[in-house]
Amino acid sequence: MSLNELQPGDIVYAATTIYSDGEVPGYPENSVLAATGTRGVIINVGHLEEDPNKELMLVRFENAQQELGPPVGCWVEELMDAQ
Repeated sequence: MSLNELQPGDIVYAATTIYSDGEVPGYPENSVLAATGTRGVIINVGHLEEDPNKELMLVRFENAQQELGPPVGCWVEELMDAQ
């Protein structure tokens, strides 16, 4: 299955370290939201209005206590699937 076929509820992993752009409450700009390999769950899939071919996924990544963190907008290329 390709990342473009994933749906809400599917498990993904951060393919690269994902940093805050300052938009996530409680996470200052440039703080780490998910280190490479961190497990997360997709909670929504969408696209940019100005570019419908550019898919964006809303993901909640686990923290060190295996609790889900805040929703983070990720580009498909920032993620890898569980397979």
